[in-house]
Amino acid sequence: MQDLSRQGIMDRQQAQILTFITYIGCGISAIFLAVTLLTHHCLILVQLCFSLLFLNLVFLMDGWLALYPAVGLCISTAFFLHYFLLTSFTWAGLEALHMYLSIVRVFAPYLSRYMLKFTLMGWGIPLIIVIIVISVDKDNYGLVTYGKYTDGSSDDFCWLRNNIAFYVGVVAYFLLIFVLCLLVFIVVMVQLSRIKRQNPHNQAPNRSVLTDLRSVAGLVLILGLTWGFALFAWGPLYLPFVYLFSIFNSLQGFFVFIFHCAIKENVRRQWRTYLCCGKLRLAENSGGFPKCL
Repeated sequence: MQDLSRQGIMDRQQAQILTFITYIGCGISAIFLAVTLLTHHCLILVQLCFSLLFLNLVFLMDGWLALYPAVGLCISTAFFLHYFLLTSFTWAGLEALHMYLSIVRVFAPYLSRYMLKFTLMGWGIPLIIVIIVISVDKDNYGLVTYGKYTDGSSDDFCWLRNNIAFYVGVVAYFLLIFVLCLLVFIVVMVQLSRIKRQNPHNQAPNRSVLTDLRSVAGLVLILGLTWGFALFAWGPLYLPFVYLFSIFNSLQGFFVFIFHCAIKENVRRQWRTYLCCGKLRLAENSGGFPKCL
């Protein structure tokens, strides 16, 4: 889907391994994204989770739907796969913008108008792009033969057929969002480091290097920087970076759950308050909702 070279895998065994990794990872991510949606109350993170959940579900059904001879069904599948891929990029970019405004600019916006604008951008900009792509030529979407193996067989997938539409409607958009997220990540890291140096007395005494690395990893995942592995999948580095891309991005939803739910103390307190019973159960006033940052 995010194969920038569009050359495919020649070795059928490697392709099958990557397929298993991707489908298992997407299935796991879909389950834990649903749990995250039921747990979290940060509106931007919820929107990102919805987008990733729909992306994983459409991707999981794509190969199966590609088996049917109905052309319209394949075009629709590719259309929605493209749309939810772009919304996932967009919400990662909006998460980066939100971090910049909150941490660097220390800007506290009026939530309803702020989220209304973000919602219109997060779901609206990708919709405009996919409508333009299908309006130019509906055959831009359809059945793509992915992977021409040495034994003469191949795999079919519903996706963008036209190379120009792919590089403009996916790659260029991805690069724009990726550069934005990378810049915000660097700026936020510098800002947090400066705050830490200026206020050493405000740091938790039990905060370790592992805690800091965990925070950095959480930022990398929520901003979708692991999608950058696709940029290095060329030539002799193609196969190893395709593996890294498949592992980290198919499991992105699971990692979001780990870093933004499972390791958060206030989230665990919520689970113990509303889901547990007996000695594990906590009183309802014992914990708050998860925070966005």
